[in-house]
Order: sequence, then C-alpha cells, then structure tokens
Amino acid sequence: MIGVLIRYHEVALKKGNRSYFVRLLKQNLTSSVSDLGLKEIRRLQACLLLTLDDNVDKEEIRRRIAAVFGVANFSFVERTPADIEILKSKILESLNGRHFNSFRIDAKRADKTFPLTSPEINREVGAAVKERSGARVDLKNADLVVSVEILPGDAFFSFDKIPGPGGLPVSASGRVVSLISGGIDSPVASYRMMQRGCKLVFVHFHSTPYLDKTSQEKVYELVKILTRHQYSSRLYLVPFGEIQRQIVAAVPRPLRVVLYRRMMIRIADFIAIREKATALATGESLAQVASQTLQNIAVIEKAANHVILRPLVGMDKQEIVDQAKRIGTFEVSIIPDQDCCQLFVPRHPATKAKLDEVEKAESGLDLPGLTRDGAENAEIRELKFP
Repeated sequence: MIGVLIRYHEVALKKGNRSYFVRLLKQNLTSSVSDLGLKEIRRLQACLLLTLDDNVDKEEIRRRIAAVFGVANFSFVERTPADIEILKSKILESLNGRHFNSFRIDAKRADKTFPLTSPEINREVGAAVKERSGARVDLKNADLVVSVEILPGDAFFSFDKIPGPGGLPVSASGRVVSLISGGIDSPVASYRMMQRGCKLVFVHFHSTPYLDKTSQEKVYELVKILTRHQYSSRLYLVPFGEIQRQIVAAVPRPLRVVLYRRMMIRIADFIAIREKATALATGESLAQVASQTLQNIAVIEKAANHVILRPLVGMDKQEIVDQAKRIGTFEVSIIPDQDCCQLFVPRHPATKAKLDEVEKAESGLDLPGLTRDGAENAEIRELKFP
C-alpha cells in the first residue's frame, strides 16, 4: 500500500471549529483521489493518513494532493511500530540504493509517552544513518532529510516533504459567485477565493451572436482547470450582447462601460440568490483599466445587493501574471478571443463616473427585466473532477 501523510497548518489553528475544518479537508482529499484506489483516510494527531493501492502512479497522487486547499505539506511515508529499533532498521533498509553526501534527521514526537524525546530520536537515528552511509550531518543544507513522526501506536518516516497550497478547505467559507472572463485576472481571483475556503459558482458574460464563441470556450477550459480545486463547478454563460445593445441605444457614450458593469453585477446578484451564495467576487485590480478606477468601482458597487470581494485589488499586473502561470491558467487566458468587453466600447470611457448621472442614464432602461432575462437565458454547464 502507498501511504501519504497530510499535514495542515491553518486548519489546526481553528480551535473549537477544528473538527469541522478537518472533516471538510478529509472530504476534499477523498474527492481529489477518489479514482486512484483510495483504501482509507484516517485522522491522526494533527495530520491525516491516506492509504492507496500500490499500483497507482505516485506522480499523479502528488499532483492531486498538491492542489487540495488546506494542505500545508505532505509526504509519501513508511509506517512502522513505535519502536526505535524497528524504526532505525526500516529507515536503513529504505536507504539502500540512495546516494547522498549529507543528511539530517527531523523528528517530531506527537506521542509524549514515547520514551525518547525528539532530539534523542534525531541522535539515535542520525547515528545509525551516519554509520551505514558514511555521510556527514548537515542541519542547514542537507542532501537528504529524513522526517520521522511518532504518533500513538505508530511511527512514520519519509524522505521528502512536498508543499501543498495552504489555505482553507473549499466550502469552509461558504458559496461565492465569481464573475469570470477569458482574461488573466479573474481566474486568479477565483483561485484565491477558493484558497480562502470559498465554493465558487462561475458566471461568464458573452456577446454571441455579435461576437464569436471563443470566450465561452476559453472560460470553459479555465473553469475545468479551477475545478481541480473544488471537484464540482457550475458555470453560467450569460448572453449579454442584446443587453449591451439596449444600453448603447439609451446611454451617453462615456458612461456605457460603467453601465455594462452595473448590469453584470445585477445579473450576478440574481444568480447568487438562486445559488444561495453570500457574496460576489471579481478580478478587479485598482486603476488597472478605466472601469476599475476608485470612483468607478464605488459607483458600480452601488448596484450590488451582495458584498463584492476583490482579492486582486492591490496587486499589479505582473504579480497577477506570475500567479496565473503558477496555477496553470495563463496559457489559456492569453489565447486571442472576442469578449463582451470589446463590444460597443467607447473610445474615451468615463473614469470618474458620478452616481446621480449614472442612475439618470439608467432610468430609461427596464433594469429588472434585463436582469431577469440575462439570468434566466443563461446556459448552465456542470463540471466535475476527477
């Protein structure tokens, strides 16, 4: 059997609510590896132990667990009885064929009834490894780190500690409607909201038939990537072109972009009520484009009934690009497309819209009807992982 020891950090700080967070983490880990021969997932002291079939590709296990929010780090481990002699023997056996010039032992004794302290375990195991290998001890830059964990009834050892994404288990913080385009920013914003424990419902606005379907295809691929972190997703594809056309016919040019954004917020609000979501999330970054000046953001937000979360608001473009590359969305986001932001956009949009002027411009529109039509005419797609 393959054993994987999962360690969590922020989850462990939740004190009275820790069991709730750990239960969600277990559920998400189970979902992540459900098709990889999972035999058991067991809660130990301050960690979780996964047991999987021997014939499963370890690299695929590594990729799956490294995408589970709430995981601080994890290791492929060997389990032995909590006996120092058996532990040393098994470690030496597993070192056969490994070549290293330096090493260190990193022991943690969670079971305080174990007769040796953590430093004593380090010395005992370290002496055995040194005698067998001839390698020197290096506490800072060792070629090999042997991690040892002593838990009630069992000991575990491993030779790697793989970083996880951290954060909180998805669903721990409730449901959020995420407005997602085919660009770089909003997928990163979605990722960051999931990392804070939010379960996302995605809403994309497109301008078919005025523009082609490239943006819809891109967004579907982006949501597929993001679904690796929350295992099931719902995507609303909202037809927005006709709504834009009506705004163009009734509203002065400079204010159109602000009105587009306010309509998007109203439609997302409508969907949020249907989905029992608590908040909306956007990929806005302060002052990055005309609609995202502080004055315009304030006016756009007045259209919302739900709180709007903006996880990128203080990030610059390069920071966002760098994270998009790390999470795997960048290559899809940069595929050329025609999204609704490019349709009927004035050459000089307002950067300092005033609420009274915007509300006056909207007075000639059937706002409830446009909102309802946008939400109810949306195509809904369901995605699952794995």
